[in-house]
Amino acid sequence: MEINDVAVRRAVDSDAPEVAEVWLRSFTAALPSVRRAHTDDQVRSWVREVVVPGLETWMATVEGSVVGMVVLDGEDMDQLSLDPAWQGQGIGGRLVRVAKRRRPAGLALWTFQVNESARRFYEWHGFVAAECTDGHRNEEREPDVRYRWRPGRQRP
Repeated sequence: MEINDVAVRRAVDSDAPEVAEVWLRSFTAALPSVRRAHTDDQVRSWVREVVVPGLETWMATVEGSVVGMVVLDGEDMDQLSLDPAWQGQGIGGRLVRVAKRRRPAGLALWTFQVNESARRFYEWHGFVAAECTDGHRNEEREPDVRYRWRPGRQRP
């Protein structure tokens, strides 16, 4: 598929099942060593009942199928997940650009320290590490890092 075949739009309630499956596939592929704090069914319920209806959720689709998602909650980019089969094709960058347009004053996010590919991706897109923790504040108890983006630090 060409990158032009990707559509980005706001998620609606009926998209929640596909959005949840993208999150699950992404987490499993990117973080095989990280203990998940919730079961698949709990994640599906959370996406259906909290994320899509209550937070600003954007998704990328190809031929009508969800291949990526980003969730904004205030200044936080809470989630950015891509179907593993679609990584490296510019879709994550498109979703980050949507987030930056929606939050032009700046964004912040958490990612796990072991997720080196995500860290490189965020740094490429102008995010700067601001804080590292031992994971005591997250449900997975996994060391994490807080990133921040402010205007003027973004790549083309």
